Amino acid sequence: MQKIKVEHLTKVFGPHPEQALRLLDAGRDNAHIRKTGHAVGIADVSFDVGEGELLVIMGLSGSGKSTLLRCLNLLNVPSRGSIFVDGEDVTRYDRERLLDFRRRKISMVFQHFALFPHRSVADNAAYGLEVQDVAPDERRARAVEALELVGLKGWEDARPDQLSGGMQQRVGLARALAVKSDILLMDEAFSALDPLIRRDMQQELASLQRRMRKTIVFITHDLDEALQIGDRIVLMKDGRVVQIGTPEEILNRPADAYVERFVENVDMSRVLTARSVMGRAREVAHPQDGPRTVLRKMTEGSDTSMLVVERDHTLVGAVTLDALDAAVREGRQNIAGLILRDAPSLDPDTPLADIINLMAGWPYRLPVVDERRRLLGVVTRPRVINALAQSRTDAPAEPAERSANA
Repeated sequence: MQKIKVEHLTKVFGPHPEQALRLLDAGRDNAHIRKTGHAVGIADVSFDVGEGELLVIMGLSGSGKSTLLRCLNLLNVPSRGSIFVDGEDVTRYDRERLLDFRRRKISMVFQHFALFPHRSVADNAAYGLEVQDVAPDERRARAVEALELVGLKGWEDARPDQLSGGMQQRVGLARALAVKSDILLMDEAFSALDPLIRRDMQQELASLQRRMRKTIVFITHDLDEALQIGDRIVLMKDGRVVQIGTPEEILNRPADAYVERFVENVDMSRVLTARSVMGRAREVAHPQDGPRTVLRKMTEGSDTSMLVVERDHTLVGAVTLDALDAAVREGRQNIAGLILRDAPSLDPDTPLADIINLMAGWPYRLPVVDERRRLLGVVTRPRVINALAQSRTDAPAEPAERSANA
C-alpha cells in the first residue's frame, strides 16, 4: 500500500521563484539560474514510498536530498508539485491542519541529537507528547516504552551529558517513536557517530523496522549505509533523481555513468542477501520419518545433511549423514532424537558477508526462514560462490577499464 506519493516536486530558493521556474522550464541549468539570485534545491522529483518501507534518499553534498526531506513535512514549502500522504495532498493544508500533521503523522530525527541538556532522558523522549498536550502520566509511560524499544531501559532519569553519542541518538529516535507517528524522517541521523556506533545504530534501526514496520525516509550520503538499511534507494544528483531501485538493482543495473562511478567499488558480499542466492529445498525430512527413509532421500540428492520441518514447513533443525548411519545400525524408528535443533538459520535479508562467516563454522546447507520460522529456501556454498562470481561478471566494464588505464 502506498503511504507517500511525491509528484513533480520542485523547490526554488530566492525572492522570485516563479522567475526561476520559467528558466527551468526553458531548459536553463542551475548555474544560469544562480546568476539571477535564485537556487534550485530540487527539480521535478517524483517517487513513492510504500507503507512500512524504509526508503533511503542519497547523494553527494548539494544533491538536494535534505531539501527534499524538509519538503515532506513542509519545513520547505515546495515551489511546485504535490505531496500525497494517505491520499491527501499535504501541500494544500492550511496552518491548523499542517500543525496537526507535523504533531501526529510525521516525526523527524536529526543528525545532531537536539536534546535538552537540563531535562532527563525520559523528559527528552516525551517532548513531542508534551507538544501534543498529552497528560503527564501517559507521557512518561510512552517515553519509557520508547526508550526500552531503543535499548535504553534503566536510563530514564539520567541527563543527556551522562550518555555516549550513540545513546544520545537513541534518545532522539525514542522521541520520534514515542509520538507513534506513521512516518519517520531521518536526516543524516547517524553521520555524527563514530563508525562502530554507527554500525550498531544501523542494525538497531533495521531490527526496529522489522518489529514496527514504520514508513521511514532516511537521508544519507554514505552508499554503504544506504545499502545496509534501505529497501529501496533514491539516488540524486544536482537536485534531480538519477535512479530509483533496490540496492541490487542499482548495483547490477546502474542507470548511467554517474551511478556506475558511485557504485563501482562496492563490496557485493555486503549487498547480496540470502534472498538473492537461496535455492529451493527439494527434499526435506519430518521428525517422524525413519532414518532409512531420510537416508534414501539424502542419497538421491547427494547431500550430507537434510533439513527437518514440520508438516506446515516450520523449521525444526537438521540431521546429518553420520547420525543417520548410526541410527540405522541402532535400529531407531524415527529421527526425532537425531535433530540438531540449534542449527543456524538465516533471515532473507542476511548479507552474504555474514553468511560466509557462518559457513566457516557450519559445513552444511543453511536454511532461510521467515519471521514464523517457515522454510523459504536454502543457501549452499556453490550458490554463494556463483552469485559473487556473477556479480563481478556483471560489473560495469567501463569504470574498470578507466581504473586499469589510470
